[in-house]
Amino acid sequence: MARFLLRRLFFMALVLLLVTIVVFSMSRIQGDPRHLYLSPTTTPEQWDAWGRQMGLDRPLVVQYFVWLGKALRGDLGISLREPRPVTAIVLERYPATLQLGLAAWIFAIAVGWPLGVISAIKRTTVWDYTGRTFALFGQALPPFFVGIVLILVLSVKFGWLPTGRRGGIEHFIMPAITLGWLAAAGQLRLVRSAMLDVLDSEYIKLARAKGVVPTVVIVKHALRNAMIPPLTLAGLVFASFVTGTVVTESVFAWPGIGRLAIDSVFLNDYPTLVGTILLATSTYLMVSLLIDVLYAFIDPRIRYT
Repeated sequence: MARFLLRRLFFMALVLLLVTIVVFSMSRIQGDPRHLYLSPTTTPEQWDAWGRQMGLDRPLVVQYFVWLGKALRGDLGISLREPRPVTAIVLERYPATLQLGLAAWIFAIAVGWPLGVISAIKRTTVWDYTGRTFALFGQALPPFFVGIVLILVLSVKFGWLPTGRRGGIEHFIMPAITLGWLAAAGQLRLVRSAMLDVLDSEYIKLARAKGVVPTVVIVKHALRNAMIPPLTLAGLVFASFVTGTVVTESVFAWPGIGRLAIDSVFLNDYPTLVGTILLATSTYLMVSLLIDVLYAFIDPRIRYT
């Protein structure tokens, strides 16, 4: 396990390094960064002074390593949107996205996994058809439509919930359902498919023939062996949730990373956009590592030697 973790950490660092190279290259391909900071009325003396101050008079390789060194220390520059460090802005927005993503992920797992198990156990019954219908609508209805309908019904018509923005628990209900709706449908379909494959296995038939309690057969023997594919999807879904979801955050005016990234694109705030990209990449890599480690605990047949 230790050798596996070291190898994965090495490749994670390599991927991050490649991402930084791509991000830095894109910042130079679009032109001189001074065009973003300075106005057309800037004098040649001011232009040259800014170039020396920002290190743009050095070779590109030297500029990259200077920028990388600052990034490793948490210095991603100053936002063009507001005169504050990019790191402070990203870390200020991240808790809102993390809270919403965690709530939506819990909703997706709490709805998708039980319905998937019930649909597999009660195949070709009304429970199975109900679960499959939910999965069909869950994957067919886009999140922005679900969010708008929830606002019209629960907020405008009945006035039960606030229309948006971050606040108390009541502010999380509609955004979490909107964000987790599609993921719950995907989890349901994947859990049902994996459970059907396991329930038809010989060791499940043997356990039932030996008189093992049906609940033990389902939970201990079937569900545990069917968890690898749903767990993989659940990890990727969680990573996508906590790195910002543009549609849901825009519909509910949620002050998260997704809206920050979109605003940065429209305002040409490249330093802030770079911060959100590096945060998203790091999150995906960490979640991927955590999933691989959990495989060995869920399935004893998996060993990283």
